[in-house]
Formats: sequence, C-alpha cells, structure tokens
Amino acid sequence: MSGHSKWASIKHKKGAEDAKRGKIFTKIMREITAAARIGGGDPTGNPRLRSAIQAARAANMPKNNIESAIKKGTGEIGGVSYEEITYEGYGPGGIAVLVDVMTDNKKRSAAEVRYIFSKNGGNMAEAGSVAWLFHKKGLIVIPKEGVEGDKVMEIALEAEAEDVKDVAEDKNFEVYTAPNAFEKLKEAFDKAGIKYTVAEVTMLPQMYIKLTGKEAEQMIKLMQALDDHDDVQKVYANFDISMEEMEAIAG
Repeated sequence: MSGHSKWASIKHKKGAEDAKRGKIFTKIMREITAAARIGGGDPTGNPRLRSAIQAARAANMPKNNIESAIKKGTGEIGGVSYEEITYEGYGPGGIAVLVDVMTDNKKRSAAEVRYIFSKNGGNMAEAGSVAWLFHKKGLIVIPKEGVEGDKVMEIALEAEAEDVKDVAEDKNFEVYTAPNAFEKLKEAFDKAGIKYTVAEVTMLPQMYIKLTGKEAEQMIKLMQALDDHDDVQKVYANFDISMEEMEAIAG
C-alpha cells in the first residue's frame, strides 16, 4: 500500500475527532467556496463542488454552513477572498512533498509553512522542484472485510478504472482511475453498496522512498503539523512507511 494511501486511511480514522473540534469544517468550507467561485454554485454541473459537499455531509456539517459557503463563492453574500497556492518541499530522507494551501494572506502562509518544514527536518523548495514526481489520479480504498475481490474488480472494470491492487499488508483494495472518470467509479461502488474508507482525486507519486526509525517519525510529525494548519487543504508525499510503524507514530 502506498504511503499516501496509508496516511489517507489514518486521517480517515481520526476524521471524526477533527470534525468534533471543528477543524475539518474550516477546510471543507473553504473548498466549497473555492469550488463555487470557479465552477458555479450548482453541484450537478460542478464535480469539484459536488465532491466538497459530499465531504461536508460525511463530516456532519450543518446544511446552513454548506449553503453559506456556496453563496460566498458565487458572490451572493460577502466573504473572505482565498487564494490557492501549492508549495513544494523536501521532508526527512529527501521525501518530496506538495502542500495545497488556501489562504487570505499568502505571505503569512508561506512563512508558517516554511517554519513547519524547518521544525520537522525538512525544507521548502522552489516551484517545480518536486511537482514533476506526482500525477493526478482518482483513488478509492476499500476494506476487504465482507467484500469479494472479484466483485470489486468487476465494478472497477465496468467503470473504466485503470488499476486494482490487492494490498495484503493492510487488508484493502486500492482502485485507481483517471481524474475525469473518478465520479463514475465512485458512483458505481455507491450503487453496489460497497463501503470505502478513502475516495478522492489526489496526487500520486511516481516513485516511493522507504523510511524507518527516526526519519519515519520525523516525516509523520511533518505530515501531522502540515495537516493541522488551518490554511493547508491537502498534503502529498512520496514516503513509504509500514502501516504498523505509521499508526504507532501517529498515535
């Protein structure tokens, strides 16, 4: 299982606690506002907005919060104007890191993200330094328990998925697809009643670097610190750490 998929699964497990603290609401509302600003307020014709609304509902966000975020994006009500930026950097062991940020103060966010890197054994890099190592893909992670592999494969093929991996170590299936086919794939699993822990369009590395021990601990702390920053929407990195070690470090 890729480092990204493992980290995404761990974040899913702690997502309910994040929602209780309200931390995840801030990030989702910003995404809804940005999606509505770019593609309009109708989710039927705006896949990015539709995905953001689904994430909001999964986090039990109140309906009025969702509607308010959409109206801010479409300009129906006033609100803060956010800028989307991707920062690049290196983590412990030379790990490539992409950080998607949505902020109303670019200078502040850059300084704070730079500080998080330096505090956790990494450093910021120039634009283009590591982005070439990643490519955009749709990813769905399905726990094996109670699910037949043949059924997962059948649905994936019918929905034109690119690849299905049986990950014995973590008892999951990983299904990959092109970004423009992600919604079709997700809907196919929804209709079949197959549960998943991760469903997102993400940036997947073309290669992974194995980390253990101190470097693995530093890398997970870097990921946690970046994820916890209010302006950071998503973090991608090409580390590979065993699920057992990752869970122990993440607590």
